[in-house]
Amino acid sequence: MPVPWFLLSLALGRSPMVLSLERLVGPQDTARCSPGLSCHLWDGDVLCLPGSIVSAPGPVLVPTRLQTELVLRCYQETDCDLCVRVAIHLAVHGHWEEPKGEEKFGGAADPELEESRNAFLQAQVVLSFQAYPTARCVLLEVQVPAALVQPGQSVGSVVFDCFEAALGAEVRIWSYTQPRYQKELNLTQHLPDCKGLEVRDSIQSCWALPWLNVSADGDDVHLVLDVSEDQRFGLSLYWNQVQGPTKPWWHRNLTGPQTITLNHTDLFPCLCIQVWPLEPDSVRTSICPFREDPRAHRNLWRAARLQLLPPRGWRLDAPCSLPAEATLCWQAPGGGPCQSLVPPLPPANVTVNKALELPLLNVHPNLCVQVSSWEKLQLQECLWVDSLGPLKDDMLLVETRDPHNNRSLCALEPSGCTPLLSRASTRAARLGAQLLQDLQSGQCLQLWDDDLRALWACSMDKYVHQRWALVWLACLLFVAVLFLLFLFRKDQVKGWLRLLKEDIRAGPATRGRAALLLYSAEDSGFERLVSALASALCQLPLRVAVDLWSRRELSAQGPLAWFHAQRRQTLQEGGVVVLLFSPGAVVLCREWLQDGASTPAPQGPHDAFAASLSCVLPDFLQGRAPGRYVGAYFEGLLHSDAVPALFRSVPVFSLPSQLPGFLGTLQEPGDPRPGLLRERARLVSQALQPALDQLLKAPGDPGDPEDGTRDGT
Repeated sequence: MPVPWFLLSLALGRSPMVLSLERLVGPQDTARCSPGLSCHLWDGDVLCLPGSIVSAPGPVLVPTRLQTELVLRCYQETDCDLCVRVAIHLAVHGHWEEPKGEEKFGGAADPELEESRNAFLQAQVVLSFQAYPTARCVLLEVQVPAALVQPGQSVGSVVFDCFEAALGAEVRIWSYTQPRYQKELNLTQHLPDCKGLEVRDSIQSCWALPWLNVSADGDDVHLVLDVSEDQRFGLSLYWNQVQGPTKPWWHRNLTGPQTITLNHTDLFPCLCIQVWPLEPDSVRTSICPFREDPRAHRNLWRAARLQLLPPRGWRLDAPCSLPAEATLCWQAPGGGPCQSLVPPLPPANVTVNKALELPLLNVHPNLCVQVSSWEKLQLQECLWVDSLGPLKDDMLLVETRDPHNNRSLCALEPSGCTPLLSRASTRAARLGAQLLQDLQSGQCLQLWDDDLRALWACSMDKYVHQRWALVWLACLLFVAVLFLLFLFRKDQVKGWLRLLKEDIRAGPATRGRAALLLYSAEDSGFERLVSALASALCQLPLRVAVDLWSRRELSAQGPLAWFHAQRRQTLQEGGVVVLLFSPGAVVLCREWLQDGASTPAPQGPHDAFAASLSCVLPDFLQGRAPGRYVGAYFEGLLHSDAVPALFRSVPVFSLPSQLPGFLGTLQEPGDPRPGLLRERARLVSQALQPALDQLLKAPGDPGDPEDGTRDGT
């Protein structure tokens, strides 16, 4: 894993906490060693051929540790390059043996040289260096008197000066012997750039570098670039992801001093800034100033999404890598905490944006995945609630086996794992014998198994039915009493029922049916058209939800979480989801269908349409859309043939010409009368037509600012 050379503070201007480097004069490479060792650097570079590992013929010198230090190699006072000094620590590997026949230290040798070979331990140490686009290998000969060392003893170090490298580069260093007696040592490090070193007057490529400061002002963050008025430079904001390539977010070519404003909701720990002068072969400086910012970490968790993928997969999507751990847990119905289970998922850091497998034999709706950070629960998702149904009142049995194949069983309850056939006053203890019989007769579902443990889910439905038998008898008795009361006081009861019937009839008409509008945010003109339609529908007995009116919730929850909550509430109340098709929406749908199950990237911070495709399109593909979805498009903006064929399984209306049919589909069945429906369509058309005419006449795209400012709203 790359190791940073230094930590940057939030203010990235001329900081007093910078490194002052030693200067080396001249272009020649040199080597020196610690007292007791003698060393020699071969002239020129050698081929980097580590070869296979061979057995040591006796005690040999091997490298045990690498250390690096930054220096300057200077040709003139103001003409220097960054250079990496490498120190190789050596030790004796192998054991002393009595000579047999012609065996010598270091392998078979000429008999005339036996005495000198036994007097010294020698090694040829190769030092390999890679820093794009440079690759070098040098050879160091080292020897030490054999009488002065013991096996396993450190004998000193050799220092090589030095490998030249570019500012801000990533370097990789390897060291091994020829022949190779052990696995090679390796080291990967990031070199600092002009900001972290006292080199602005020594390295010419730093002279024209734009200097950048980051400052906070309330909820905003300012990127201030201190350059001359006529200097041109590039500025790029990107997400530096450890697991995968960098992901660009924003790029501009600018001139002169600039101040770029970011909203605090745009900050992430992996958000980095790269700046460079627009000149050939210029040095690029990259900084990531928000790694320790608490707001950035809060935004990261708000943007993270946990998905469970059939049949037994899961995936955590986030802009940056997360310092998190994932565990399986059992969620009992009726609330309460989700109880952690074995097998635990791999304890290493969670790999984001990658599908992973759950170690399960079978799935169950009560099994959930939790993602925690620093022992704090951040995300939880239960297994495929849409496909497996709601939580079940099942009992989870934990089986434990010892090496002699003796097993014990306990039932997982809120109070802990209760042993079966115990005398505890819990439901599992009372039903312990029945649960054990169900397990032995094969009525329980095995969820997981290994050599020492297993998990079983046993249904409790039949025991719940027995428990509620008396309750049903009590209910029947209560109904009988009500019937007798009705017979004795028939007139009063009839009046009460009449009032109740009128309340039931008036309730839905007053409250109105729920409708969730989904659209792709094309530009400000299209948003005004959607707002006009939503406002007109609110004048009817409809309860309309649209992301234009919920920007604060969108910023807090994220588009996908907001859509999930609105969709669930709308469908549970018998409402309908309205898909407003536009050219941009059609493009997103086609991209989703062409790419399979991959979710298209949201087009903006509040684009609920793009975020919702991962849930909307599966409903159409699986035949669950009729009765729950309605489509519509605006005349003049989209032709009817442009609507993808997949969505024609539900009614698709052209607005405003087909408003009566559109409104009739949105209303409750049987309401209203045809004459009243035509009058409502006329009123909606009057409210909709001005915004549609204005959009059709508007030239170009009014939402493409050319300045260097970006905010998060």
